[in-house]
Amino acid sequence: MNSLTTIEPRQIETARPPLPPFTKETALAKVQAAEDAWNTRDPDKVALAYTVDTQWRNRSTMLAGREEIKQFLIEKWQTELGYRLKKELWSFTDNRIAVTFFYEWHDKSLNWFRSYGNELWEFATTGLMQRRIASINDKAINESDRQLRN
Repeated sequence: MNSLTTIEPRQIETARPPLPPFTKETALAKVQAAEDAWNTRDPDKVALAYTVDTQWRNRSTMLAGREEIKQFLIEKWQTELGYRLKKELWSFTDNRIAVTFFYEWHDKSLNWFRSYGNELWEFATTGLMQRRIASINDKAINESDRQLRN
C-alpha cells in the first residue's frame, strides 16, 4: 500500500520557497510573502504556510497544528475587522527569522486599534513555519490616525 493513500490531501506539505538557510534577500522575501498572505485575511491560504504540526504562542494563547491555526484566524478576523498588516524584517539566521510588525483594525462599534508586536519564526527544511512565537500589544487609535489603508 502506498503510504500517501493514508494521508488526507490537506495534510500533505508542499515546500514553500524560499527555503532555509536564509540570506538577507530570501529572508526579506519570506517576510513579504507572510505580509501579503495575512493581508488577504484568508485563513486557508495563510495556514498553508505552516507545517501540519506547527506550534504557536500568540499572546497568551497556545495553538498546535494547522487546523487550530485556521480556526484561530477565522475567529480573529471575525473580531478584528478591516485588518491591515505591515511586517518588517528584524533579523535572521539559518532557519529562523525575527520580525516586528503592526496592524490596524476596528471592532464592530468602529473603534480603531493599532496592534504592535514581534514574532520569532522557525522554519522546517520545506520552508514551512514550524514554530511561531508572537508578543502583541494593542493601542486604541482614532480613525484619522490610521497609517495603513486598504
